Amino acid sequence: MRISTTIFLTDQTITPVRLARELEERGFAGLYLPEHTHIPVERATPYPAGGELPPEYGRTLDPFVALGQAADVTSTLGLGTGITLLAQHDPIALAKQIATLDHLSGGRFTLGVGFGWNKEEAADHGVEWSTRRELGRDRMRLMRALWAEEPTAYKGDFGSVRASFAYPKPVSGGAPRTLVGGAAGPTLFAHIAEYADGWLPIGGRGLTETVPALRASWEEAGRDPRTLQIVPYAVLPSAGKLAHYAELGCEEVVLQLPPAGEGEVLRVLDGYGKYV
Repeated sequence: MRISTTIFLTDQTITPVRLARELEERGFAGLYLPEHTHIPVERATPYPAGGELPPEYGRTLDPFVALGQAADVTSTLGLGTGITLLAQHDPIALAKQIATLDHLSGGRFTLGVGFGWNKEEAADHGVEWSTRRELGRDRMRLMRALWAEEPTAYKGDFGSVRASFAYPKPVSGGAPRTLVGGAAGPTLFAHIAEYADGWLPIGGRGLTETVPALRASWEEAGRDPRTLQIVPYAVLPSAGKLAHYAELGCEEVVLQLPPAGEGEVLRVLDGYGKYV
């Protein structure tokens, strides 16, 4: 099982360069970074985990810039977003960012996508909350048109693009590896089966019950059951948890690192080393 990590990198934490070098030297498989452009001070949306919103949410580094730095100082470390807030991006510009990072890293990029929880943040981007999932789906289709080998036009419900020359392309052809984050449910599972390679279940709880439902949606969509990827995300590990994920067929797990300075992060990595 591949052991990757995620962290809220901020202006006060360990740097992307230092962390990426340490992860690769220690044998970790990947680094996934979250995204928040800003956190409005006047916020009615409750923090999903309960209590006060941790301060790192309002200090998060841009994941693509940070991952670009990480790519430059590593050669094998996987690089991913966990997650890119699809609805908050211009899809033409985002397609270019993704393809460029994948190209420059030699195909090491994983696109983790999701739909967010902070209504105020999304509203400042002009996102209508009730349609954000369909908007994200539409933007994935548009980006895939730009990544196609031949110039391909796309016209959707929320956006369109003319048949265009758009290089570089993702290294593997088509789209980069794509994982969707979010709570289990038929709509999410249908979207995963339509345009993704798998699921990023946050925390990794309840998978015994939910994985069969996702597999059913996957197979109903005509997808090869052997190709479905389930990647438990932001996990606080134990030997029992990792063994359970392995029994479910998970080939990668993403462990949570603290949003802290170099010393604390490296101490946690020392503890996680027994799982690598």
